Amino acid sequence: MNRTIIAAMLASATFALAPAAHAAGDAAKGKAVFAQCAACHKADASGKSTIGPNLWKVVGRPAGSLAGFNYSPAMKGAKRAWTEANLDAYLAAPAKAVPGNRMPFAGLKDATARANVIAYLKTLK
Repeated sequence: MNRTIIAAMLASATFALAPAAHAAGDAAKGKAVFAQCAACHKADASGKSTIGPNLWKVVGRPAGSLAGFNYSPAMKGAKRAWTEANLDAYLAAPAKAVPGNRMPFAGLKDATARANVIAYLKTLK
């Protein structure tokens, strides 16, 4: 085979494996990052919310659906479940992912930090 083709194949294989390895995240590191979220969000089985909704069992939950929390009309009408992909997009840029939502957070730009937070959120069952 031509060296250029082999190099291209190896580059493709490495690229293809990278997202899957990255997507797993590290829940312990995510819990540390979540500390900044805890200023507004509880993450416990109490079901009680503070400034933001309680994030216990958030992964898989429909957006804007936690009973007793006063969501923005934008979040109530978001019509999505909090899948890992939707959480990633929302955590990256909340105002872009759900225009008109009330969360005053610019976003978590670091993809690894987001993957870690999502891994942590997945432990909240």
